Amino acid sequence: MKNNNWIKWGILAILALVWGTSFILIKRSVHFINPYTVGALRVFLAGIFLIPFGIYHLKKIPKKTYKWILLTGLLGNFIPMFLFPLAEEKLSSSVSGILNSLVPVFVIVIGILFFHTKSTKRQIAGAIIGFTGALLLILSSQIDSTTLSLEDSFLYASLIVLATIMYACSALIIKKYLSEIPSFQLSSVLFGIYTIPSFLILVFMQYKEPFLGTENFESGIVYVVLLGVLGTALANMLFYKLIQMSSTVFASSVTYLMPIIALFWGILDGERIGFQHVLGMLIILFGVYLIKEKSSK
Repeated sequence: MKNNNWIKWGILAILALVWGTSFILIKRSVHFINPYTVGALRVFLAGIFLIPFGIYHLKKIPKKTYKWILLTGLLGNFIPMFLFPLAEEKLSSSVSGILNSLVPVFVIVIGILFFHTKSTKRQIAGAIIGFTGALLLILSSQIDSTTLSLEDSFLYASLIVLATIMYACSALIIKKYLSEIPSFQLSSVLFGIYTIPSFLILVFMQYKEPFLGTENFESGIVYVVLLGVLGTALANMLFYKLIQMSSTVFASSVTYLMPIIALFWGILDGERIGFQHVLGMLIILFGVYLIKEKSSK
């Protein structure tokens, strides 16, 4: 039993490190490669890694769930992969990582509005507090030692917020319509399906803005490979394994650790981190704590 606990905490630490590091990897990637190419490569590489499992498991999945699989894959595994690189062309990696913590907030809000889920007053208060922290963070966002204008700050931060909304919708769809499908089967099928459109985008981008064989591509490809294989494919497999070993509540506590890792990498990368950034992060995480408090009992 003790060994099992060590394994669970070890996986949690690895996930926090990998996913928390993904934001700085995205930032480094878009220094060299077009953000659309970064997003498509990330999905494509993860898909190539998982597609053998996806083909094998597809026949085991009920046909009535196909539409929900396509939708949750689009919202949770495809579009956000492009939104983050687009945002991090201007937004700092640390701010992106902190804003990503809004996912549980939107799970509550969207669940109440569209999925008829019940929430406590404490959880609703947590959602409001989380939004307040995000607003503070957006208002104080900075880029490469230069303060963003208020308009630009909202514009690029809104891409991250949109991604968190999509992640929340994807999670709610899985919970309501796909909960009977084993998580590894679902993950491999999702990425397998979106390997094809990501490949088509890569072909189009190569035609429009050639990147293969260029010096920039060779400099940035390492970051994208790490994102696709480690930060997407393997990390998802570890996350599902952690859920099976422990509980959703324990596994989702990675939400608290990712922003800290993202902030740490941002500081090392020379990003200007002010008191307002730390305060915004703490307010968001306190809101997330209130939202999850009910489930932890």
